[in-house]
Amino acid sequence: MTRTNYLLLLFTTLFTPAVFAEVFDVDTYLHMQDASEISVSPDGQFVAYTLYERDLEQDLVTTSVWMIPTAGGPAVPMTAGNGNSHTPKWSPDNRFLSILSDRGDQQIQVWLLDRRGGDAQPLTALKQGVSSYEWSPTGNQILLEVKDPTPADLDEEPRPNPRPYVIDRLQFKEDYVGYLDRYRYHLYVIDVATQKTRQLTFGDFDDSQPSWSPDGKHIAFVSNRTEHPDRNRNTELWLLDTTAGPSEPRQLTFNSFQDASPTWSPDSKHLAYTTAASEDLPIYAIPQLAILNIESGESQLVASLSEVQVFNPVFSANGNDLLTITEFQGQQQLVRVDLDTHEIEVVLGQQDVVSDFDEAPDGQLYALINRPQYPGEIFTVNKESSWVQLSAVHQALLADIEFGAVEKHEFESEPGVAIEAFYLFPPGYQKEHSYPAVLHIHGGPQAQWDFGFNYEAQLLAAQGYIVVMPNPRGSFGYGQKFASAINKDWGGPDFIDVMAAMDFGIDKGWIDSERMAVYGWSYGGMLTNHVITKTNRFAAAITGASATLYVSNYGHDQYQRWWEEELGFPWLAENKEAWDNISPFYALEQVTTPTLVVGGEEDWNVPIINSEQLYIVLKRRDIPARLVVYPNEYHSLSVPSYEKHLYQQYFEWLDTYVTERSNEH
Repeated sequence: MTRTNYLLLLFTTLFTPAVFAEVFDVDTYLHMQDASEISVSPDGQFVAYTLYERDLEQDLVTTSVWMIPTAGGPAVPMTAGNGNSHTPKWSPDNRFLSILSDRGDQQIQVWLLDRRGGDAQPLTALKQGVSSYEWSPTGNQILLEVKDPTPADLDEEPRPNPRPYVIDRLQFKEDYVGYLDRYRYHLYVIDVATQKTRQLTFGDFDDSQPSWSPDGKHIAFVSNRTEHPDRNRNTELWLLDTTAGPSEPRQLTFNSFQDASPTWSPDSKHLAYTTAASEDLPIYAIPQLAILNIESGESQLVASLSEVQVFNPVFSANGNDLLTITEFQGQQQLVRVDLDTHEIEVVLGQQDVVSDFDEAPDGQLYALINRPQYPGEIFTVNKESSWVQLSAVHQALLADIEFGAVEKHEFESEPGVAIEAFYLFPPGYQKEHSYPAVLHIHGGPQAQWDFGFNYEAQLLAAQGYIVVMPNPRGSFGYGQKFASAINKDWGGPDFIDVMAAMDFGIDKGWIDSERMAVYGWSYGGMLTNHVITKTNRFAAAITGASATLYVSNYGHDQYQRWWEEELGFPWLAENKEAWDNISPFYALEQVTTPTLVVGGEEDWNVPIINSEQLYIVLKRRDIPARLVVYPNEYHSLSVPSYEKHLYQQYFEWLDTYVTERSNEH
């Protein structure tokens, strides 16, 4: 990073209480709402956004679309409780606010809300529904991403039983989707006035992430059109000419790695995109920012963001720079890239975590920001260059809640290896005391902890625990070598790093070494399984949606390609040692830690068989263990009552094996 120029971060916040009265609990969490998908109107007067909330009576989650004036004032709901609505976008002429909605018990369709008044009206009526969409620059058409209709989509009457699955693909499963077939995602365009739909792309491959050029002449999109797409990750950028009749798309990038997220410059001459340009294994390659000259076909990596993961790159309205979100050393920043010099200006960073942003035609910025003690709200910049809060999603619910404070620290886990970790202290923390602690390991492993509001960690802190959140080797945000350090060595360098994070807190006097627990979900759970096979220092463990006997996942989860790339074909004797060496199953004889094992019944990301295998070994060895399986749930839980039950299980387990141990101690 070459230059840091922070705007004045004098935030005006609506929910800083004078006196705290309550502690954060599960019931409060379940009543929380989350804002996402912000979209500013072309006239700059309103910001639309999606609101996620839980319906506790019906025991489900819902999404709705709201709108808030940029000049200030209360938010207004744009959709009612008839189905889920999300993905708000404005027509270029400012007349319509469009959404995706499944209202009326139908497939997700594009709906239009006319700003002159009246109820929302459906624009599309595709039996298979719509996955994503984008307005044309003139506003007379909308670009659609649509999956080919299956026989079930075309059924006029419901069948008594579903059809058998007939599979001939190599990549044949996906969590939240199920078995995969050859019904592919393609691009369509619909005329807004006539509602006539025309298909643009065809073939036995998926087309996604379409982006319409500002001059309206071309559509860029992402597709893997290699001979065997299921055997590689080689997505490329493609270009479709919209001025001619039906035409074949033209390939724009020719890399052996993933290219994605194309976005146009205002003059339609360049595309910014992300590229996993690395000689390392594809799964560990950091998506970096690149800019493509359409005419010459030449691409250039932005060197000032080398080995830094970027999200949602967008050219600024002025055409001179580009805005993007980056993951960098425990921060999720909003940065501005000068297109001439590639110099970087950090617009928002440090404790201001940016999850989404949008820019009005006049250059006014809006961002969805959350901080360690404040969940996400919509902010904008005032005339004094201060960020001021527009939304008040959490104001009434959290006004009297005291949250724990967060600190980030750096230390050496072993000579020459610097590691960062976040330490969340309980509300009312007193320096003269040491506290029980929970080592909270993130998933991925290609992810990072940052300063963002972490509801799960705050729930644990409210129970009196210091929550330790390290970014061990394997995390993104610290360069390619750091991310690839665990290749074929899961539970090796990252185990050393997470234990060093605990020792740092113990040396500081914060943590009572006799009262420690370890917890993680997904890869965090997998590393938890390694931890309990390598040390008995923890009084309790909680492992969620984790893997134990890795070879049993091959052909059963969705990661056959990852397993093959990293460890080789499991049926070959020459690869057996690589598979067995990193599989914690073969070290379960060493475990003495009481372990709570949890997961979703229908998880095909990390299938429940892993949790069952871990549980049965621990029970057979008379190690205190409990298995909790959530019916019909996938890799994460979406049923509110299950979420409540999950955290009740957590707290009960920690109370039994950490708090009671504390009383004995």
